[in-house]
Amino acid sequence: MATRLLRVPPPEELLRPLAVPERLLLGPGPSNVPRRVQAAGGRQILGHMHPEMLQVMDEIKAGIQYAFQTRNRLTLAISGSGHSAMEAALFNLLEQGDTVLVAINGIWGQRAAEIARRLGANVCELLKPPGKYFTLQDIEQGLVQHKPLVLFITHGESSSGVLQPLEGLGKLCHRHGCLLLVDSVASLGGAPIFMDQQEIDVLYSGSQKVLNAPPGSAPISFSERAREKLLRRKTKPLSFYLDMGLLANYWGCDGEPRRYHHTAPINSFFSLRESLAMLAERGLENSWERHRANCTRLCQGLLAMGLELFVEEEKARLPTITTVKVPEGYDWKDITAFLMKNRGMEVAGGLGPTVGKVLRIGLMGCNSTSDNVDRVLRALQDALKRCHRSRL
Repeated sequence: MATRLLRVPPPEELLRPLAVPERLLLGPGPSNVPRRVQAAGGRQILGHMHPEMLQVMDEIKAGIQYAFQTRNRLTLAISGSGHSAMEAALFNLLEQGDTVLVAINGIWGQRAAEIARRLGANVCELLKPPGKYFTLQDIEQGLVQHKPLVLFITHGESSSGVLQPLEGLGKLCHRHGCLLLVDSVASLGGAPIFMDQQEIDVLYSGSQKVLNAPPGSAPISFSERAREKLLRRKTKPLSFYLDMGLLANYWGCDGEPRRYHHTAPINSFFSLRESLAMLAERGLENSWERHRANCTRLCQGLLAMGLELFVEEEKARLPTITTVKVPEGYDWKDITAFLMKNRGMEVAGGLGPTVGKVLRIGLMGCNSTSDNVDRVLRALQDALKRCHRSRL
């Protein structure tokens, strides 16, 4: 009788078992998830306020402090992707009319500027072509000219493959009364970063790249300088969900009894906890060296094939994501489609300002191995032989 009331039948596709292919993800992220992290995420759920869950959150906080090299008490994981951490940083640091200087050399600076404009901030842009990085002189000129309260810069620009030097940047910003906000989504664990020593005020990352956890949780930390700015706000942050004052309490960062804020993605946090444990066991310095060595091996192999790297200066190449110029006469879509279909391997094209110009090869976390370097080089050689090449 009840079934006669239904106008929409059960979808046939949902009555079949879930089918997910096995692929080697050597693009800019997400990266493959190790069995140990998968197993952690598959454990039975707990209540989001259970003492055991709060203990897991405390362990995540300690893992983030290690990965960031910070002792900041306002350190936690946002329930969302790296984008949510970018928004959390900007939503909490900026109020309407505040001046922010955004260093743009790829898509992530563009995104930060867009978010800040939506907040009603006064956005000033410091521009470099994709593939280039900012010098201290570049930054100082912008600070003197615009007098911002916040500088946004990307440590690992995944759209162009650039690694931004950070040494001296925090001191420079503080000398000009400015807070330093750094995006490390594509670099954390793969390239050295020292939040406290480099005087970074807000640092955030994502779970799905070097950490090898599923997307959906985003580490973030605020220095005491940044925390004090939050306390001096004249208005509440526009987002309740991303309000760092409320999140700080939920994560036990403010010394007060924890109160419900939202239902956290519990199993994603299990995965993040385990991925941070694996990083701690491996050691940051070992992780940095492995990514450096495999990036160097990959770049040497690409050059030996006669390909041209997009980032000219070796020191400016992001160890986690390598960009290589699309060879003349080839359509990048043909190459990536061939690799996916014939090798079960993801290599990506460009993003934002690099669309159509580059291929992006990611070697992150457990995927950063010499075997995977050899595998992707062989696959690319095969693709270039078998994909159509225009003679025009």
